[in-house]
Amino acid sequence: MSTLPKKVLRQMIVDGGFKTADDIYAYLKDMFKDALQEMLEAELEVKLGYGKGDRKNKETENKRNGYANKTIKTKYGELDINVPRDRNGEFEPIVVPKNKRDISGIEEKVISLYASG
Repeated sequence: MSTLPKKVLRQMIVDGGFKTADDIYAYLKDMFKDALQEMLEAELEVKLGYGKGDRKNKETENKRNGYANKTIKTKYGELDINVPRDRNGEFEPIVVPKNKRDISGIEEKVISLYASG
């Protein structure tokens, strides 16, 4: 059973201009990286209690403090991601835990979440 509806898959093929299996693989790798990056951003937003640039709802002294570059291993190969940081150093990402570089196995879950919106 497919995780993505056929209509979504066909649209991805048209939009992506896929010609080979390698094209699909590269697309999935990029989609996974983008979804992972957004999940990290959402985790920090929940931790801080306010969205990026939303100063009026900020109820904490802690704030965003840039990014740390990290290379992780997945079944799609190595990916370079930017892990958001907070000023107080309290942010502990769940999707890509600190000091963990191999996150193989979560790809299907992330792509499924990405596809469902």
